[in-house]
Amino acid sequence: QVQLVESGGGLVQAGGSLRLSCAASGRTFSLYAMGWFRQAPGMEREFVAAISAWGASTSYADAVKGRFTISRDNAKNVVYLQMNSLKPEDTAVYYCAASRTTVVSTTAPRYDYWGQGTQVTVSS
Repeated sequence: QVQLVESGGGLVQAGGSLRLSCAASGRTFSLYAMGWFRQAPGMEREFVAAISAWGASTSYADAVKGRFTISRDNAKNVVYLQMNSLKPEDTAVYYCAASRTTVVSTTAPRYDYWGQGTQVTVSS
């Protein structure tokens, strides 16, 4: 069982930056691939970024490529999402997720554990 707790969300102006963190419980964090998803009001949950278990591979949605960076610190059981050049369309609840597979996964059904989410609001 893995418990995930996101933090770092908030209100920021367009063009600004935020760094989201996701703290994971358990001693096997390094065996899980990790991902970030987001869900805007009235929209389906969508993939944002993912990183493999040891951080060797990453994947990004086209909408955030070049602006967002996913990283992880397996010693601290934390995964990060650095978000730069934020746009109003990035406004959503951001969820951290863990997959028992070790490789990058871009689809929600591949993830086994989810956090409660953190709100990110980007004003124009």
